[in-house]
Amino acid sequence: MIKSEELYSHFEDLAQKLDLKILKGKGDFIGGTCVVNKKTVIVVNKHKPIEQRLKTLAKSLVEFDLEKVYVVPAVREYIEEQKTLEF
Repeated sequence: MIKSEELYSHFEDLAQKLDLKILKGKGDFIGGTCVVNKKTVIVVNKHKPIEQRLKTLAKSLVEFDLEKVYVVPAVREYIEEQKTLEF
C-alpha cells in the first residue's frame, strides 16, 4: 500500500495538472474548494492529520473532470473510496 505522504504528493501533482492551487493554512477550519480572485483553489489545514488533509483533497477533486488527465491509480482509488463513504 502507498504511504500517506506519497499519496499526498500525487494529489499535489494532480491539482497542478488541473491548474488548481493548494493553499496550506492553519486555523480552525477543515478545508475544501473555494474561489479566490476568480481562481479555484483547494484550502488544506496543515495542522490537521495527513489522513484528514487527504480526505479534504479527495472531496475537493471529485468536483473536477478527472477523465482528461492521468490520475495515479492509488489516487483514483482513494477518491473513489471517499465518494462511497460520503453517501
